[in-house]
Amino acid sequence: MSHSTVPRSRAGARAGKRAPDGNPPDGATGRRAAGGARQGAGKPAFRLRFGRDRTLILMTLPAVALLLVFTYIPVLGNVVAFQDYDPYLSDNGFVAIFESPWTGLENFQRIFADSQFWHAVQNTFVLFLLQLVLYFPIPVALALLINSVVRPRVRAVAQAVMYLPHFFSWVLVVTVFQQIFGGAGIIAQTLRRHGHQGIDLMTDPGIFKFLVTAEGVWKDAGWGIIVFLAALSSVSPDLYEAAAMDGAGRWRRMWHITLPALRPVIALLLVLRVGDALTVGFEQLLLQRDAVGPGASEVLDTYVWWNGIRNQDFGYAAAAGLIKGVVGLGLVLTANKAAHLMGEQGVYEK
Repeated sequence: MSHSTVPRSRAGARAGKRAPDGNPPDGATGRRAAGGARQGAGKPAFRLRFGRDRTLILMTLPAVALLLVFTYIPVLGNVVAFQDYDPYLSDNGFVAIFESPWTGLENFQRIFADSQFWHAVQNTFVLFLLQLVLYFPIPVALALLINSVVRPRVRAVAQAVMYLPHFFSWVLVVTVFQQIFGGAGIIAQTLRRHGHQGIDLMTDPGIFKFLVTAEGVWKDAGWGIIVFLAALSSVSPDLYEAAAMDGAGRWRRMWHITLPALRPVIALLLVLRVGDALTVGFEQLLLQRDAVGPGASEVLDTYVWWNGIRNQDFGYAAAAGLIKGVVGLGLVLTANKAAHLMGEQGVYEK
């Protein structure tokens, strides 16, 4: 029994080590395949991922090409900030970069020594803070108000009416406000009709910053409403039902369910808004510059336009734009770090 069993077991062991055709047995192949699958389970091979996402990659290629051509390649033109750039030195403006004389940091020194530049910086930050305090909470409040409407048709109509001004140009927006708050507007005519003196808010430098903020709210609040409503749509109705069964009222449900659901989106939009702090509306302010004067309406974008591009001092304009970009990048990084400290993801993860 022992003599017949031992050779048979040894033969079975040898057979288990190597199959007659020289290949590993099925059990060993399965174990190796399972081990390889476990090792590659975290990150599929590049060829597999490309084959899986090929359609999405092809769809994004046009957008990536546009971003590369109109955003990243022009960044190389910031080199003219360190030159006395003259596009007329050559028939090709790109070739003129190599023929323009280098000035080092002279353009930056001129900017920092210009009192108009610091006045534009002050106006820019004042308008940004007003828009952050007065404009940003309004889309959140309107989104909560629309979300509380029970009838879907009323909700859709209200959302469409609020979103419609987003498609208006700034020329039309300024014209509408001129017809309402201007010297010949509806309010002024109504006051004169009742024996009072008419008012012209469109030419008052003292309230210009509030007027600009009101124009921004009317034009772009609808876009913010859509973003916040999309975030609210992901909240499960079971949470509201459970809170209502526990005795939570409408305000309690909004404070403990709705606002926490909006918190990541609010943090993300705040970071993006802070990064865009130095861009408070070039076209909007340029259209109203003559009405209120540069003292109230001059911001960094209009300063670059009037003192750089309009006077064909392109190196000076590039230097001012480069300063604006660096400061904006620093604000984004700072705001994103603050979002991380509050437990939110922000624009990117840690």
